[in-house]
Amino acid sequence: MKYLVMVQGSQADYEAMAGQGSADSPGWDRAGTQAMFDHMNAINEELTASGEMLDAQGLAAPSTTRFVTVDDTGNAVVTDDPYATAEGVVAGYWLLECASLERVTEIATQVARCPAPEGSPVYPVVVRPVDEGGPGPD
Repeated sequence: MKYLVMVQGSQADYEAMAGQGSADSPGWDRAGTQAMFDHMNAINEELTASGEMLDAQGLAAPSTTRFVTVDDTGNAVVTDDPYATAEGVVAGYWLLECASLERVTEIATQVARCPAPEGSPVYPVVVRPVDEGGPGPD
């Protein structure tokens, strides 16, 4: 079964990891940032070695997001930076192929143990099965 495992963050968190803390997210120092990357890279190496990793990516800051919709006449309506003040958005993901929900939950628990400065926001790690079959007749 394939699963999408997602980590969350906010614009304030991205700024904090760049050393610009706020009331919502304390600034990270170089050692803290390195500890976070070391933790995530160890998970990536384990998942690659086990054959469970299909893809994984960190996403750019929420302030770089763009929404594209269309108006009543079909013209593009573009909104830049819609998440600048959002509480939490997808910050990165893993696309995994795991034997069971229990296994992917173990992996999500490892991800949730990622080191962060004291006082940093805590977000859940989101696990969603990939629906490869599409909607059924029911």
